[in-house]
Amino acid sequence: MKTRDMTRDYLATAETLSRALPLLQRYDGAIVVIKLGGHAMGSDEAMDSFARDIVLMQQVGVNPVIVHGGGPMINAMLGRLGIESTFVDGKRVTDKDTVEVVEMVLSGLVNKRIVQALNRQGGNAVGLSGKDANLMICDQTNADLGFVGTPTDMDPTLLHNLFANDMIPVIAPLGAGRNGETFNVNGDTAAGAVAKSLKADRLLLLTDVSGVKNAQGAVVTELKAAQIRAMTRDGTIAGGMIPKTETALDAIDGGVRAVVILDGRAPNACLLELYTEHGAGSLIRPD
Repeated sequence: MKTRDMTRDYLATAETLSRALPLLQRYDGAIVVIKLGGHAMGSDEAMDSFARDIVLMQQVGVNPVIVHGGGPMINAMLGRLGIESTFVDGKRVTDKDTVEVVEMVLSGLVNKRIVQALNRQGGNAVGLSGKDANLMICDQTNADLGFVGTPTDMDPTLLHNLFANDMIPVIAPLGAGRNGETFNVNGDTAAGAVAKSLKADRLLLLTDVSGVKNAQGAVVTELKAAQIRAMTRDGTIAGGMIPKTETALDAIDGGVRAVVILDGRAPNACLLELYTEHGAGSLIRPD
């Protein structure tokens, strides 16, 4: 026998779904690129929850694209193999031995874990890297950093073909060089480049912080590009948030409609951002 409390819960659920209708309609057919950071992957339970959210998004009409990182996993594998890293200005030098490990971890271990999680939830996910079908052609970022690349030429044809066949692309941030090299690409940078090439409706940067904070330490839920630049100049935006906001500004300049920086460890973060009025992080729009 149903209790009154259970009935109240059902009514609350129905009301939530009803209120989400305009947002479901708003994102029908939209392309949403999600950057999944290594720290945001968390446990198997967290991965399964993330995968359910992505499959649900696709079921209600969104074309999701996952671009993932994997820094902690790369560090762990380099340690197991006894490969020591050197750094220039705090950035890892990716030599020939290191880039082979990076490709093995990102295209293999990490990528396939995400693909399997999506497929277990009823999705039809396909794992690839920027080297596939010339999706991401790179130039060397800095000779001192070795095989670290900056995307310069993007061809999203493969991604559109996957959308047409109801598949979810899962992309490892590796690019092809013009002379046969393999380049390691910063995950945020790769996600921004993919989003620009697709003229995505949203780029969601899932990280381990709740969003962009003001001088008082409170998360700012909506910002314009000019505000981001001003907060960077006065030092309010600093440290690890700078490259994320730079990625956001570059994506917006490249035609992405909006970028959101949000805490990927929070349950149902993507659904909360897209399908609730209050969102789940810091939304950055063009001026």
